[in-house]
Order: sequence, then structure tokens, then C-alpha cells
Amino acid sequence: MTIVSALAEFAAASRDGLPEPVMADVTGRVLDTFGNCLAAQELTGAQEPHEAVRRLTGRWGGAGECSVLGRAHALPAPSAALVNGTLAHALDFDDTHLPSVLHPSASVVPAALAVAESVRASGAALCQAIAVGDEITNRLGMASYLPELRNSVFFEKGWHATSICGTVGAAAASALLMGLDAAGVADAMGIAASMGAGVIEANRTGGTVKRIHCGWAAHSGVVAAGMAAEGVTGPPTVFEGRFGFFQAFLDGRYDAAAITAGLGQDWELLRTVYKPYPSNHFTHPGIDAALALRAEGLRPEDVDEIELGVAAAPLRTIGEPYEEKVRPRTPYHAKFSGPYTVASALVGGGGLGLHLDDFTEAAFRDERRLALAARVRVVADEQCSEEFPRAFSAVLRVRTRDGRRLEHRVHSSRGGPEHPLSIDELEEKYALNAARVLAPEAVAALAKEVRGLAVRDDVTGLLAPALIAAG
Repeated sequence: MTIVSALAEFAAASRDGLPEPVMADVTGRVLDTFGNCLAAQELTGAQEPHEAVRRLTGRWGGAGECSVLGRAHALPAPSAALVNGTLAHALDFDDTHLPSVLHPSASVVPAALAVAESVRASGAALCQAIAVGDEITNRLGMASYLPELRNSVFFEKGWHATSICGTVGAAAASALLMGLDAAGVADAMGIAASMGAGVIEANRTGGTVKRIHCGWAAHSGVVAAGMAAEGVTGPPTVFEGRFGFFQAFLDGRYDAAAITAGLGQDWELLRTVYKPYPSNHFTHPGIDAALALRAEGLRPEDVDEIELGVAAAPLRTIGEPYEEKVRPRTPYHAKFSGPYTVASALVGGGGLGLHLDDFTEAAFRDERRLALAARVRVVADEQCSEEFPRAFSAVLRVRTRDGRRLEHRVHSSRGGPEHPLSIDELEEKYALNAARVLAPEAVAALAKEVRGLAVRDDVTGLLAPALIAAG
């Protein structure tokens, strides 16, 4: 059995039902994704990627059958998936799986929602498709983690595993909802493997294209499944073949067992964690350490110098180039800066400890934060490198103006595998995000709809509270 056929058989079997913990988990994925999409609506400038995508899909036209979060107009399924997926990833606030270090739901949920609306699927079918899509995304990402590298091969090569693997997961979820059998699901994934893409240089030096990656993955997944439904086929050895997915993206270096071992019994979906802070996940342990020292009484004006120790692999994202990180180019670019996020945790902080107001234009231009960020040096720490990427860790060492030396080490960031957000914290995160654009009654109504998702006969109207309130 080839890898794609094993994954397709697993996907098709999900129609017989999934374990209750898996089905319950999916509602959290949906709620978190919806909250992130709604909060992103605040970014309304003409150059914002989701606004550009909205204009573009509007010009594409087509029959409006699928909802766009927060808007009262509808688009064809591929276009709706593109817009919603772009919104889902716009704030870098989406869920994360370790050790693959990717964000599955931002691609899979928008794709599955669009197709589910277009075929009037049940809520249970939508939940099953999302669970399968996220699981396949995670496992393809896991295959790229090699212990000897202490990193993902995708990441080492500059690929964005989230959008590459997410395209395949979105295709599997979409194919299920279109009613394809195992062979059809395999074809959808085989086609999607030719569509997945994404490079992550924007994490280091800026640019807005990365925020479209999950939207494009969702769009491509829907298109790939539609092509499979129309008879287009994919190669049976699309993953392990001589010119297949893993050779093309990873130079043939991958862990095949990570893809299929325990598939259907041991769910990586349940190990996918939620972000408490709207920034690159590599910055989170440094934020935690800064918040801890702040709680112990450290004030920004006390700081003479800060050393942020992180794993060697994340250092390249949140610490280099140094001049770009101590003075980021844009508020979004600041989300990938160790110095800026540590400074913001000491100066500002809202929501669950650091929130969207810490990445506004005003906060980004706050000279107090930037002056403090300039005192932060990011270095590689051996212990953090040993723990990465099973956990994101950091150590913060502070020398104060009066000569004191303070230190705080975080072995697993808040929201990570050892300290996952509680259900109450997840709902608080959703409410904080959604309330930025919706009235309180609409925030509560949408949450109620999502909690009852698994027993809905038809997903049509799921987003009605948000659409009505947003106009």
C-alpha cells in the first residue's frame, strides 16, 4: 500500500464515525479559526492581503454559494476558501502542531467549510472532514522532522510546511465532503501535491505574501478535490516516488513511519495546541519569560541589557537579521521579532498576556518599546536546542541598571504541549477576538452555533450571527 492510499483509506473510514474526543476537539478548532478570522477584519487598509484577495475574488465572479466570515456576501467555494484562509492566518494567531511546527486548521477549516456549504453537508460530516484534514496535514509535517537535525527539513530548506502540507489536508477534507470514495480522495491528494507551495523568507525580512499562504492552500485543496471529482487523477506514488512530494520538497529525507504509524488510533490532532499570543510561535517562550519577570516586579526603566536565549533553529526567524528584528518594518513583521515581543511583554500586554493591541500601528511606533527592543540580544541556547521542536523554550537573562542579574527559563511555552490552554482560556481568546468586530450578542450566538456543530443537519447558516452583525 502506498502512502497516499493509506491516507485515503483512513479518510474514507472516518465516515463510519470518529472517537468522541476527536469530534469534540474539532469544535475548538472551528471556534478558534472563526475568532482569528473575525479579529483580522480590523485590518482594513487597501494593502492588507485579505482585502486584496477580496477584491481579486470579486473580479473573478461566479455563483455565490459560500460564506465569507464577517461579510454578508457569498462567493464560489474556491474563492470563499481563499478569503477565509487568508483571514485565518492573517494575525499569526492560528493553532500549532509540534514537532511538525505547522498550523493545520487555517487551511483545512476554510476549505472544508466552503465545500460543506456548497453541498449542504451535515455538521458531523464537516467535523469529520476537518479532523481528517488536520490529521493528514500534521502527519505529513511530522515526516519532515529529523531528530539529528533538531528541526523540520521543510524549515531548513525555507519551505512553509503549513501551506504545503495544508494543501494536501485541505484536499482530503474537501474530497470527503464531495462524497468521493477512497480512490477519489487519493486522487485529490495526488493532485494537491502539485499545488502546495510557500517559502518563509517573509518571516525574516518582511513582505505580506505569507499571510495568503493558508488561503491559497485552502483554495488549492478545494480545486484539487473538484478536479478529482471530474476525473483528473494523481500518481499512486505521489509521496514516496522518485520524483514525488518528499523527494521534491525534502530531498528524500523523511520519516515514513510518522505518517502512518497508529493512523486512526493515535491522533496528532489532539496534540495540536492553541496560541495565547498573536505572534510567531517561536516568540512565545520569550514572552512568557518576560511576563514572569514583569510579575516579579521588573520594570522597563530598570533594564540595562537583556539576553534572550532560544533554540538555534528559531533564532534565524526571530533574531536575524538583527537590525530587522530590533526595529521591524511593519506591525506584522514585529510578530516575528524576539526583541520586539519581549519588549512589548514588559511594556504593554493585554488579553491573555499579550494581544492584538500590542501589534497596532501605534504600539509598533512606540519609541519606548523600540528603545527597549534595542537592548535585547537573541542568542542560541543549547538546552533550548535540545528541547526544540518538541517544545518551544527560552531563557531570559536581564541585567538591571542597578547591577542586579535576573533570569527566568521557560521549558515549554504557555499554550504548548506541557501547558495547553484550557477550554475557558480558548473561549476567552475567541471572545476577545470576535468582540473586536461583533456586538456581544453576536459573539455569544456564533459560539453557540459552533458548540452545536456536530448535531446540525445542515451547515448552511452556521455563520449567520457574524454575517448579520457585520452587515
